[in-house]
Amino acid sequence: MRAVSRKMLFWLLAGCALLPATPAHCEWKPAQAPLMTRWAADVNPTNALPEYPRPQLIRDDWMNLNGLWDYIITPDSIDAPGPFTAQILVPFPVESALSGVMTRFDEHSRLWYHRQFVIPDSWTGRRVRLHFGAVDWECHVQVNGQNIGLHQGGYDPFTFDITDALRQGTNDIVVMVMDPTEGDQPRGKQVRQPGNIFYTPTSGIWQTVWLEPVAPTCIDSLHLVPDLSAGGLHLTASVGSLTDNLTMEAVASSNGVEIARIEGAPNKTLLLAVPHAHLWSPDDPFLYDLEVVLKQDGHPVDRVRSYFGMRDVSLQKDSQGMARIALNSRSLFQIGALDQGFWPDGLYTAPTEAAMRYDLEFLKRAGFNLVRKHVKIEPQRWYYLCDKLGLLVWQDMPSANNLTAAGRQQFEIELRRMIENLGNHPAVVQWVVFNEGWGQFDTERLVASVKEADPSRLVDNASGWTDMRVGDVVDVHSYPEPRGVERDAERAAVFGEFGGIGYRVENHSWSSKSWGYKNEKEIQGLVAWYLHLAKQIARLRDNAGFSAAVYTQTTDVETECNGLLTYDRAIAKIDPEVLRAANRVNPGDSLVNVVLPDAISGQAQWRYTVATPAKNWMLAGFDDSSWQTGLAGFGSPGTMGAMVRTLWNTSDIWLRRDFVLTTNTFQHLMIEIHHDEDAEVYINGVLGTQQAGYLVDYRNVEMLPPAKEALRIGTNTIAVHCHQTVGGQYIDVGLIEPPK
Repeated sequence: MRAVSRKMLFWLLAGCALLPATPAHCEWKPAQAPLMTRWAADVNPTNALPEYPRPQLIRDDWMNLNGLWDYIITPDSIDAPGPFTAQILVPFPVESALSGVMTRFDEHSRLWYHRQFVIPDSWTGRRVRLHFGAVDWECHVQVNGQNIGLHQGGYDPFTFDITDALRQGTNDIVVMVMDPTEGDQPRGKQVRQPGNIFYTPTSGIWQTVWLEPVAPTCIDSLHLVPDLSAGGLHLTASVGSLTDNLTMEAVASSNGVEIARIEGAPNKTLLLAVPHAHLWSPDDPFLYDLEVVLKQDGHPVDRVRSYFGMRDVSLQKDSQGMARIALNSRSLFQIGALDQGFWPDGLYTAPTEAAMRYDLEFLKRAGFNLVRKHVKIEPQRWYYLCDKLGLLVWQDMPSANNLTAAGRQQFEIELRRMIENLGNHPAVVQWVVFNEGWGQFDTERLVASVKEADPSRLVDNASGWTDMRVGDVVDVHSYPEPRGVERDAERAAVFGEFGGIGYRVENHSWSSKSWGYKNEKEIQGLVAWYLHLAKQIARLRDNAGFSAAVYTQTTDVETECNGLLTYDRAIAKIDPEVLRAANRVNPGDSLVNVVLPDAISGQAQWRYTVATPAKNWMLAGFDDSSWQTGLAGFGSPGTMGAMVRTLWNTSDIWLRRDFVLTTNTFQHLMIEIHHDEDAEVYINGVLGTQQAGYLVDYRNVEMLPPAKEALRIGTNTIAVHCHQTVGGQYIDVGLIEPPK
């Protein structure tokens, strides 16, 4: 940061001299956003997010600096803020209604904050740290006119030791923020012109600001890694000193009863043995309490409280040799919701912790065990709630353009900080490096770097779009129906996004505009779609080796109306009990009777040829022994909705397969088909269906009556011809009985 000019110092001191320790010279009230949550009424300058902000490193002494601050916005050419004449409620971003300001922040502006505080006498002799939960994006800090430091990064906490700048009595903090919004820094879905899947930006302070006194030598951080195979917790207490007169003692307990204890040196990884560990899971989110004491020459100098969960996450092969996600060495299907973390009145900042908890408890009631935190990083207390409630978390790295060398470097810096800051939460089971190719670069190297930094979790190299065949999962986005994952025996197959069924609720929407991946005008249509999609997911889970699926999304966000909740959280569009029943379908429950598997139901092997066969090629007795063999489906990679396992890139393909029936009485036998382009299907030489044009996903079509009559107990033959002219190409066929 540039040195403070005399003019700037004059204005700072002049402005500060007019203000009391807690600014109160203007009456605060929230602005009126297009939509407000019910929790907005609970927010006032004396109770703005009062909870302790760092639940995994707790000290009893602290001072919350949330509340009214003075603010002014100046052009970025101005080095001094001038007199402060207005106020803002911290930690709500300046664009939000709950800040009391609700103004758009120009990229060529500077946002200045000011407030005063008095250090309690009981803090004498200790170092004082100033903590920021998050500030978007570049933050310069001064205390009593002294430059303290700067920070770049919109999502991670940062700390300054301000002890040497303090004075007796009243102290002044001045914070200056610059935010390019659409620069080359990580910014998630923030844009200057919101619409569809992009939303109003957040600028300035948007998480809790607080002061904390610490001993001259103290615990800076804890690193906690459960290891079930080793029977304990790998624990590292980081301390800013390497002197040999320091020791660390850690005690794990449950309900006040000591479970385990260990002593050793700080800055070294110790194994805290946890006998007969009570494992953490979504159905039983058990947490151990942890107390860590730092001693100098045998005397306690620092004490922190924390917690941990004993669990592991891994990949395991199923009976078909396909990789599945396992929790605590048992396969666990993860059904989740995409969670944007936006609020109509607070934008990036939830109005209260009760509001944050409401979203997560809704997901639990609705039978979800997973939440994908989408291109945003939340305050630590959000992850604490997930730990307590038992919600698995896939954590996205906030997206960036990554067009410049500096931008890419910043992306990597913030990626590393994300892993460091969230690594102790048992709920977090997977890191998502890129979303849908946004700013994707050096994927292989970054995935290896993340794996090296945290080998205890899974890594998703890219959720949707450009899979570079590294990491632990192959992740596809498919709207609205879950289709088109190319499975990988070494990586788990997942749907990082599906669904997105839009339904706008009058009087509970951001505007008259409404956007969704598919829109329904009646609530019955939305419910029917969700039940249909849930059955498809269960089928893919049971028959095709899929490990997880993430529905878009928890709530509406501005004009995007495909949430399970309205944006104001006032209306649950689908009753959570209905969702729970749909989400908790047990493996093996009769959803679809698969008579002849296709690519989405299993490993379907066919004989095929691309050379024109004899005219009787569709008959049961035809000799196809010279044809090649391949797994369905057949086509070219990239065809919409396709699951290509055998390459087909010529104009025509002919397929044959024998199958055995133990009955030929079916209530409603249908042909499941995905064709691009024209296709014809024969059963024992009799035409079952003829389809023109192309599809972009699988559809069920009626079988012609003569073909149904041709089915017999014993061996049958299905024969398929597909003709392709232009564009993508694909053919896959199966026989099913849909659910009633």
